[in-house]
Amino acid sequence: MNALSRGQAWALHGGLLAIAVVFPFVFSTSFAVNFGVLALFYAFIGQSWNIAGGFAGQLSFGHVVFFGAGAYASTILQMRFGFNPWWGLPASAIAGGVVGFVIAFLSFRAGLKGSYFALITLAFAEVLRIVANSVEITGGGLGMLIPAKPSAANFQFSERIGFYFVILALTVLSVAVAVWLKRSRFGAQLAAIRENEDAARALGINVFNEKVKVLMLSGALCGVGGAFFAQYFLYIDPTIVFGVDKSVEMLLVSMIGGAGTVYGPLIGAVLLAGVSDVTRALTDVQGLSLVLYGTLLVIIIAFLPNGLIDLFKRVFARTQAGKTQGGA
Repeated sequence: MNALSRGQAWALHGGLLAIAVVFPFVFSTSFAVNFGVLALFYAFIGQSWNIAGGFAGQLSFGHVVFFGAGAYASTILQMRFGFNPWWGLPASAIAGGVVGFVIAFLSFRAGLKGSYFALITLAFAEVLRIVANSVEITGGGLGMLIPAKPSAANFQFSERIGFYFVILALTVLSVAVAVWLKRSRFGAQLAAIRENEDAARALGINVFNEKVKVLMLSGALCGVGGAFFAQYFLYIDPTIVFGVDKSVEMLLVSMIGGAGTVYGPLIGAVLLAGVSDVTRALTDVQGLSLVLYGTLLVIIIAFLPNGLIDLFKRVFARTQAGKTQGGA
C-alpha cells in the first residue's frame, strides 16, 4: 500500500492476522466459521488469479483449469493410490504448476496475449473438463466421492475450525507471495510487462520466461485451492471443479477488491462470501448470486476502476491529511 510506511504496513499485516486468528473463537457458530472458511477460500483462489492477472497483466478466463487439475491430482492420489490426503497439497501444487507451464509455453510461444490468451485458458479448461468426464480414473461424469473419516491426520476435521486454520495458513502464504512480488525484482519485471511488453523487452527483460514463471506460480497456488476444496466438500466432479463459475469468482474477487494489490482479493472475498450467503439464505433462485456478482462488478468498474481498496486508500489519505493539518 503506497500510502503506508514500512512500519505501518507490517502493523497492518499483524493486525489483520490477529483478527483472523481470533475470529473463529469470537464467532464460534457453525455458520460463522463456515463463512470464514469460504471467505478465506475465495481470497486464496482470488489471490492465485491476481498473481497472474493483476501483478503481471495476464488476464485469464479459464483459471479454473489449474483449480480442477489440483483437485483431481490430490483426489486421485488419495482414492486410487492410497496416499495420505495431506500429500495432496504438494501434489496439487505440482499439477497446477505443470498445467501452468504447458499453457504458458504453448500460448506465449505462439505470441498469444490479451483477449486471445484469456480465451485459450478457457479452452484448456473445457478440454480438461471433457477429459475428466470421459476417463475412468477420474470417475467420469459421476465424479469422485471421498469417504468421511474425520481425523486431523486424514485431512478431515470433526469441527470446521480445523479447516479454517488450514485455509488461513494457505491465505497467509498467498499474501506473503503477493507482498514479495510487490517488493522483488521479479515483481518489478512483471509490472513492466503488464504496462508495456515491448518496453519491458527493450529494457532487457526476458518477457517469455517471466510470463511462464508467473503462470506456473499462479497455477500452483490455484491447484492447492482445488485440493482444499476436495477435502472440505469431500466430492468433486468435472462440472464442479472445471466449471466456469469458479473462474468468474476468482476474477471477481480480484477485480472488485483491487487487481494487482496485496489485499484486494481479501476485501473482494469477504464481499463475495457475504453476497453468496445472503442470497442462499433469502432465496432458492439458481444463479441469482452470479447476477449480483455481475452487478457489483459493473458498479465497481464504473465508479472504482481500481477496486474497493482504492476507496480505502483515499479515505486513509484524507484522514492522514486531516491529522497533519490539525497538528499544524
